[in-house]
Amino acid sequence: MLSNLLAEQAVWYPVLFDNAHNSVRSVAIWLTLALAVAFIATFFSLKKTGKDTKSFLKISLISAVIYAAALSVVFLSFSFAEEGIVPILFIPLVILITVITVCAVLIVIKKNKIILICSACVIGAAIIATIACIAVHFASLTNEDVNSVALYIFAFIAVALVIVTAIIFGKKDKSGFTTKSVSYAAVCVAMSFALSYLRVVKMPQGGAITIASLLPLMIYAYAFGVKKGILAGTVYGILQAVQDTYILHPAQFILDYPAAFACIGLAGIFASFTKWDKYPQVKFLIGAIVAGIGRFIMHFISGIFAFGTFAPEGTPVAIYSLTYQALYVFPDLLICIFVGLLLFSSKSFTSQIQKLNPLSLSDMSEEK
Repeated sequence: MLSNLLAEQAVWYPVLFDNAHNSVRSVAIWLTLALAVAFIATFFSLKKTGKDTKSFLKISLISAVIYAAALSVVFLSFSFAEEGIVPILFIPLVILITVITVCAVLIVIKKNKIILICSACVIGAAIIATIACIAVHFASLTNEDVNSVALYIFAFIAVALVIVTAIIFGKKDKSGFTTKSVSYAAVCVAMSFALSYLRVVKMPQGGAITIASLLPLMIYAYAFGVKKGILAGTVYGILQAVQDTYILHPAQFILDYPAAFACIGLAGIFASFTKWDKYPQVKFLIGAIVAGIGRFIMHFISGIFAFGTFAPEGTPVAIYSLTYQALYVFPDLLICIFVGLLLFSSKSFTSQIQKLNPLSLSDMSEEK
């Protein structure tokens, strides 16, 4: 009964054409799926004929970054026009997306130290400015209907667990935050942000099923390690608060946004397991499941103490939160896993990821 009620309240975007905003979103969903299918078909056709795929992959990556940026700006503009986002958030986000797009294209075309350093500095400054604007906008949030004490306690515990996890599982990450890792983090965050607009279903109190929006972050965590993955997820979570704003309390904001999406960085938790090097799909699969469960737990706790008043009469708050979060978190995770397994089944893709990974096999063998 509860799941049926939530399903009835959910919005199904792929077939929603009631206004210009939703019509563009629906078209974008089908267009993105068509482009993905065309990319996969073309890539394997080129491989089958023995042709070099490097140029094709480079052009595809540049096109994907520009396409993702265009989607983000279009949907942000719709939100701004409909007064769903205020100027203090709209302007820095558009600037951030533009900066990331330009830097990403430059990196793909010609990756050298000067471009990486400049890109990291400019992108870092844009991210800091955007987060500052977000903090100013949401600083005065309060709500009497939530359990403030419990929320603050669990938010503190959640942040502490994320930090401890990053320290424990990120200790094998030999390299620090280099210009290369920062640049790639910005690109992956931007691509996840763009894909998050392609919602299949939107839930009534926040949350959505998207077209593999978290996959770029998972791949980044796998390639660069848990510490960097958690940081990238945290930045993405803060940006999500702007796009899909459903904030009742500052502590609820921490749980549902930075803490929940920081857990996506756990997708790289098994990337350095050398015993499974022949099976990168398995390493990605288990890491993605851990990341998804971590995200689910954060949303589940927030649902109990912040959204308890939304539970139907006679339904325990814990059951309501469990059902509500499960209805979108796990389907969203399954889509990411399905697409991710396809990518990690490609030797070309895994070889490129291995080149990005700062903890290479040779480094690990030297440690032993």
